Amino acid sequence: MAPSKSSLLLKNCSLADCSAIWNGETIQAAIVIEDDSIRWIGVNSKIPEKYNNFKQIDLKGRLVTPGLIDCHSHIIYAGDRAEEYAMRLAGESYEAIAKAGGGILSTVKATRAADEETLYFESTNRLQNWLDSGFTSIEIKSGYGLDFDSEIKMLKVANRIAKTETIDIHPTLLAAHTVPPEFSNKSNDYINWIIEQLMPEVSSQKLATAVDVFCESIGFSMEQSKRLFEAAKSQGFNLKIHAEQLSNCNGSEMAANLSALSADHLEYLDQAGIDAMKESNTVAVLLPIAYYFLKETKLPPIQALQDADVTIAIASDSNPGSAPTNSPLLALNMATTLFGLTPTAALKGMTINAAKALGVEDKVGSIEVGKRADIAIWDLQKAEQLSYWIGGAPLYKRIYQGKFF
Repeated sequence: MAPSKSSLLLKNCSLADCSAIWNGETIQAAIVIEDDSIRWIGVNSKIPEKYNNFKQIDLKGRLVTPGLIDCHSHIIYAGDRAEEYAMRLAGESYEAIAKAGGGILSTVKATRAADEETLYFESTNRLQNWLDSGFTSIEIKSGYGLDFDSEIKMLKVANRIAKTETIDIHPTLLAAHTVPPEFSNKSNDYINWIIEQLMPEVSSQKLATAVDVFCESIGFSMEQSKRLFEAAKSQGFNLKIHAEQLSNCNGSEMAANLSALSADHLEYLDQAGIDAMKESNTVAVLLPIAYYFLKETKLPPIQALQDADVTIAIASDSNPGSAPTNSPLLALNMATTLFGLTPTAALKGMTINAAKALGVEDKVGSIEVGKRADIAIWDLQKAEQLSYWIGGAPLYKRIYQGKFF
């Protein structure tokens, strides 16, 4: 059997497959990759003879996991909000700063002023940290434009990144992030504008696969969010929601009833929301870096989510206001130290469960025969070391679509 161009045989791996039934143990294994797919997994002593002429790489016991997946990020933006950070340290709340014209709107002003080339350059610089940290998929939201040209500009940057970088990009339209100045005190009109003017163009140009909304007391009501989602669903978009971060607006329950892929944040989620998410198989995306940075004290109902068998994913929420991080692996550590997840649950939260939050768990997120060969190789031996270490650069190599990077 003549090997194809990208045929690989990885030997002596400490494998954490992160499949749905993975229990946290690593096994000593070999992996066969042909083209961009995983063809065989088994013990080193039983590698089928037909793979012996594949390019062989001895990993010498290094830890192998699926490529990591960040299912909630806002890495396309201009400027920063360091001054607001200082204000919060002095006692101002996130809500008070937003209502005074800061918060999201301050980033909107900077992002509108930046041209596409500047946004692309700054965003790819940030993205390098994800590549260096073993990520092979990332969701990127718009939401710092809030007018036609700027939202389209952000999504075009995300799609350009998808063509130039070795990582899967999942673009999400988050025009319903907050009400822009042009629609001050006219939030219903703004939702109508998104539905009637912006979403059809985004759909026509195929610039996003999902629509998101900030359903919150300082964002949009549950009723407005539902109207947006019903229109988005009719236009073929997947649904994701920022919900129950600062208060309980019942957004998660509404989104789950419309079969949303995920509901994210969830500090104030109630039992009705949990039950609806369980019924619809909606993923709970927890964002511990934002929880930490905003000095939140109310934990998401993690035990209740686990008791209900709601799938839990972990993401960076990287953004300039509430999670200004370029260290996405930090979310793994904080998921264990702040939210009490086990290292196994945290890692599944950034692999197979994150893939489910993006609707791609049949393709990526675990190391299983037939799935795409998106793999991270670490200078580590145990899976729990990924959430144990704070800082550093434990990545040895990344494999994306069957190729080494």
